[in-house]
Amino acid sequence: MDQLIIKDLELFAYHGVNQEEKNMGQKFILDATIDLDLSVAGDNDAIGSALHYAKLCHELQDVFTQTKHDLIERAATVLCHYILNHYSQVATVDLTLKKPWAPIHLPIDYPAVRLVRRWHKVYIALGSNLGDKQEHINQALEHINALQHTQLVKSSSLIITSPVGYTDQDDFLNGVCEVKTLLSASRLMDALLDIEKKLGRIRTTHWGPRTIDLDMLYYDDLVTDDPHIILPHPRMNERRFVLEPLNEIAPYALHPLLKKRTFELLNAQGLA
Repeated sequence: MDQLIIKDLELFAYHGVNQEEKNMGQKFILDATIDLDLSVAGDNDAIGSALHYAKLCHELQDVFTQTKHDLIERAATVLCHYILNHYSQVATVDLTLKKPWAPIHLPIDYPAVRLVRRWHKVYIALGSNLGDKQEHINQALEHINALQHTQLVKSSSLIITSPVGYTDQDDFLNGVCEVKTLLSASRLMDALLDIEKKLGRIRTTHWGPRTIDLDMLYYDDLVTDDPHIILPHPRMNERRFVLEPLNEIAPYALHPLLKKRTFELLNAQGLA
C-alpha cells in the first residue's frame, strides 16, 4: 500500500509523570508512516484528492498540546486515534513518539514508543429469548455503537430459531452485526460482556435462557486459543442462527481456519 511519511515533526508540550515536566514542558519528536491509497491524487494532481500533510501536522500539534498526559504511551495513542477517526482514507498508522529531553540523567539519545493502529472489522452474533427480545437486541446494538472508538457498520435482519443444547426454553431471536473498532479483541470482548450485564443477562444454566447473548465471530482474520476469547467462534460453522444472518451481510467473509466463505459454510451444512 502507498504511504505518507511525516518525519521528525518537533512538538512542544507538557507531558510527563513529574510535575516539573508538566510545569516547564519539553520537546517531543514525532515520526508517522500512514498507509493509504495515493493513486487518485497521483493521477489527478488535485490537493482535494490527497491527505493534506501540512494541515495534518498542525492538527497533530493542536491535539498534542490540548491535554497534559503522564505517559507518552497515552499521548501517542491519542494521536493515532485522531488520525484514524478524522481521515477515513487511512488504513494504518505507524507512529513513533520520541522524548529527547526526558529526565533520565544518563547519556541517551531518547526514549520512545512506537504504536501501530488500524481499524478492525468484527462480526458479532446477537441472540435473545427472554422478555422483549427485539428491544434487547436493539439496545445491544445501541450500546455497541456507543463504545469508545467503535462504530456499527451494518446489521442483519432478525430470524426466529429453536434453542440448541438446552431445548426446554423459548425460541430465540438472532442476528449478526458488523462493526469497525480500534479496540483490541480482548478489550472488545470485555465491553461485550459488560453490555450483557447491563441488559440483565444472568449466567445460571449452560445454553439456558438469556436476555442477550453477544458472541464475537470474526475479528479480522485473527485466530486465538485464549479461553477469554476464542477466534473464530468455534461452533459458528455448525449454527444456522449464525450463518443465515451472517450470510445476509457478509456472504463472502472468509473463515480463517476452514478457508470457506459464509455462503460455502451454509452450503456445507445443507442450510442454504
